[in-house]
Amino acid sequence: MGLQEEFEEYAEKAKTLPDSTTNEDKLLLYGLYKQATVGPVNTGRPGIFNLKDRYKWDAWKAVEGKSKEEAMADYITKVKQLLEEAAASTS
Repeated sequence: MGLQEEFEEYAEKAKTLPDSTTNEDKLLLYGLYKQATVGPVNTGRPGIFNLKDRYKWDAWKAVEGKSKEEAMADYITKVKQLLEEAAASTS
């Protein structure tokens, strides 16, 4: 399986992460996903009254230097880690 296919598989698996997943982890995944699929930030930073989108933008900006492949690999690793943690906490 190639990196792109594995990335797409884990993007689907990420949708099954428990509600207990921290906002910090969700933002990290968001930033890596955007970097892998869109590339560097291509929009202006949202205003102060739009905090949710501002946090998401900041998470994306934080991983701006990564290549598409690095972002995909880091995304896969993080989703695997979160799924393992979720499985361990339910057993």
